[in-house]
Amino acid sequence: MAAVRFLGADTAAAATGSTTTPECAGLAQSRIPASAISLPTTGGRVEAAVVTTALVSGRTIEYCQVDASVFPVDPAAPAIKLRVALPFGWNGKAMMFGGGGYNGTIPDLRTNVPFGPADQPAPLARRYATFASDSGHQQGPTAVPSLDGSFGVNDEALNNFAAGDALKKTHDASLFVLRHAYGRNPAEVYFAGGSTGGREALVVAQRWPWAFDGVISAFPAWNNLSEILELGYLTQVLSRPGAFPGPEKQGLLYTSVIAACDGQDGLRDNIVSNQRGCHFDPRVLRCPGGADTGPTCLSDAQIGGVVAASTPFRWPYRIASGETGYPGFPFLSGADMRTPFLGFGTTAPANPMPVTSGYGFQYWDQWVKYILTRDPAQNSLDVDPRRPGKWLDRISRLSTIEDRNTVDLRPFARAGGKLILLHGDADELVSHRSTNDYYERVRKEMGPEATREFLRYYLVPGANHANFGTPAFAAGWDSLTALERWVESGRSPSNPVVADVNHDRTRPLCDYPAWPRYRSGDPDDAASFTCAR
Repeated sequence: MAAVRFLGADTAAAATGSTTTPECAGLAQSRIPASAISLPTTGGRVEAAVVTTALVSGRTIEYCQVDASVFPVDPAAPAIKLRVALPFGWNGKAMMFGGGGYNGTIPDLRTNVPFGPADQPAPLARRYATFASDSGHQQGPTAVPSLDGSFGVNDEALNNFAAGDALKKTHDASLFVLRHAYGRNPAEVYFAGGSTGGREALVVAQRWPWAFDGVISAFPAWNNLSEILELGYLTQVLSRPGAFPGPEKQGLLYTSVIAACDGQDGLRDNIVSNQRGCHFDPRVLRCPGGADTGPTCLSDAQIGGVVAASTPFRWPYRIASGETGYPGFPFLSGADMRTPFLGFGTTAPANPMPVTSGYGFQYWDQWVKYILTRDPAQNSLDVDPRRPGKWLDRISRLSTIEDRNTVDLRPFARAGGKLILLHGDADELVSHRSTNDYYERVRKEMGPEATREFLRYYLVPGANHANFGTPAFAAGWDSLTALERWVESGRSPSNPVVADVNHDRTRPLCDYPAWPRYRSGDPDDAASFTCAR
């Protein structure tokens, strides 16, 4: 439904007939006219189209892999590189994937949706046409994956990434290719992404409410600039002498919180399901005299860093987006005692920024160098997000680009769109508290009943960021089938169950703010739990 309205369905007349077998050979070197793309570009071109066979979710899938470019208006800006997988035996639907970090590479079109189940096929294995792009810039060869911010010196590239312009350009160009391959538009178009891709999922629902029929947004970095300011503050705090808790101390904090709070949900299973009921004071781990005396305690400086990370950060100035703070991270951020708390990494932030420091600190460093100051020589530790001085106006300007997500999703709801929102409450890179806030704002803006008509939000206890490392609970749920039923048959999700893909156990997915409380029976069976508030 959505694609026809936005993509200029008149161009579909160029294709004759309708088939589930893509016309592949004729696509190579074909032109994508600028008129097929609703935002300003200079058009695009299909660079290659090759029939490919791959094993996807245990199934042998034959598809036409199309690589294309969408060309910028500014000749100094990079092109958008996109890829489309057009399966033989197409099911008539399309799925767009979001990216991660600063993007810069095209996501794997054979992958599953975020927090996807281990026992259900990925979209391409279901014969979806899948597509994605690098969001309008290409990562440098020596950069840490998804951590190259150098594209930010160009305004068009920045808007493609941060404002989400590349999302619509990619959508339009990919659907143009799809129409000419199959002779018709897809019946439904879906979007799925996590982290940056989760933010992108919310961007497309807000900015182009008719373009996607359903959206899966997982652990979304929806208020990107606000989180960046928080990360900048923590970078400064933890770069102070003695303030950084190394991996052993991060493990000490984790196990101490588990010991204090695990049983409050009725079961000791190394998962704290009732985060709001967990009131842990890290000062109980204070070293004698407050000095660092070893791995069995925290110094005063380290306690200060931990408290700074876990409490809300507010800035004392106005920015154009209207955001005033970031809610901080829970003590249980991270996977387990072998994985660093809050993505702190193994070494303290410094100048130059070590690649062994936390992902968030490196993200801040790239943002300061290439997006805020546009000076690669700038020491990111010298920029204080509490007192930005000469950079205040630039921060305010960037907030209109990077924090464009609002909570008014009424146009998306009116268009019949459905949104599934997921977050793990042990996320070490994007705070689930921020997603809680987003959901509550939507409910306040639209009302509880209207919100429930199109949106479900599930908070997964023990799950971290993208199931990285060895999380306490590696979430797996068939959100795509749930979304399909909701969009295509009007059947909203009912009593969903999430599996731990690393262990043979399940839990109920509770509508936020409810959480799974153990009642009795098999502790590995979701039926033994009830959703409590």
